[in-house]
Amino acid sequence: MKKSLVLAMAMAMGVTASAYAANPFSDVPAGHWAYDSIAKLAAAGVIDGYGDTTFKGDRLMTRYEMAQIVAKAMAKGANVDKLAAEFADELDALGVRVAALEKKSDNVQISGQIRTSYETQKFDKDDSKYSKARLRTRLIFTGKVNDNWDYVARLENNQYFHNSVDGGDYKGEDDDVKINHAYLTGNLGAVNVTAGRQDLWLADGTVYDDLLDGVQATVGDKFQVSGFYGKVTGAIDNTDNNPSDKAWGVNVNTALGHATNLFAGYTEVNFKNGNQREATDSAKVMFNDDKAKITNAGLKFNLTDDVALTGGYLHTNADNNSNGWYAILDLWGADYKKPGSFGFQAVYYDQPSMSAQMHTMSADLYETGLWVDGFKGYQVAASYTVAKNMMASVQYYDVKSREDSDNKVKTLWSEFQLRF
Repeated sequence: MKKSLVLAMAMAMGVTASAYAANPFSDVPAGHWAYDSIAKLAAAGVIDGYGDTTFKGDRLMTRYEMAQIVAKAMAKGANVDKLAAEFADELDALGVRVAALEKKSDNVQISGQIRTSYETQKFDKDDSKYSKARLRTRLIFTGKVNDNWDYVARLENNQYFHNSVDGGDYKGEDDDVKINHAYLTGNLGAVNVTAGRQDLWLADGTVYDDLLDGVQATVGDKFQVSGFYGKVTGAIDNTDNNPSDKAWGVNVNTALGHATNLFAGYTEVNFKNGNQREATDSAKVMFNDDKAKITNAGLKFNLTDDVALTGGYLHTNADNNSNGWYAILDLWGADYKKPGSFGFQAVYYDQPSMSAQMHTMSADLYETGLWVDGFKGYQVAASYTVAKNMMASVQYYDVKSREDSDNKVKTLWSEFQLRF
């Protein structure tokens, strides 16, 4: 195919020549009939000639070279349907090579979260206070292993601008950069599997909201079954003297119509040392075989697109205070992608003994005895998207022991987070 025909085709694509466009080719004189068209196509990046500054307009062109020109014209928005049909095989081959190159360049994606927060807690029983200001930086690396599997690693660093307990005050920095996510995720047939250090969220965060070193697997869509096995590294009793050991659980979630979901789950956490945990003077808890066994069930109603109501039941194998419940009201919803979006949440807790292995609220449940006693109270929270990928949030918790009404914990949490 001669390049004179290419020029005619290119002009038919709707590319307008300019008398002022510079011609980069030494073998196309100013008086040539195609001078203006060649100059314009070169300026637009549709043709680039050869490395010796020549255009070689009389040279026969291969179909593959023509396909490259068509592809560049298509990228400029030209209507070249007939040409695309004619060179479909060559364009397809070219597209495979381009796609492969893009995949290689995007094999590892990096995203991040930067959050500054301020937290205050008040413990009514001993009239003590606690406060902390922190900057948390996270970098998330997602590497594509193949079409079905990704590897994710998250690095985290914390800087403390203010940290005060009972009048003591210090500023400091966590010099270590910790890898607190490191997992492989993908599909084995119809089963989605995530293996490694990852997040675990149980019963709307009332049972567990922290890290799992282990495996999670999920299957199903409208009727979904999931399970996990591993070590719950953030469990409430994960101390040097009484560390948590292995844990496992199974959860089901099914749609009852278009606006209602039924969910249920069972969680079992094993402990290495002893079977007695003491809290307040008025309560202690026993659990058989060094195991905390937690059952939960509930319903979520999407009343409208902007309003959702969730109610959950909790039961444990504690000798006392073994039954409880919680309720959540969600209004609207702040979205990082939608500036000006707003969300509000209100939660009421009446949780039984041992149900909160690591609760979504920020409070030391073990040291205060609320883990053993069980607790009740409320949380209110609001979030607002200030700009795209920038969100401000505030949360307030007010809970007390089910055994000792003087044992109260009040927490105010505020944060500003950006993502990229």
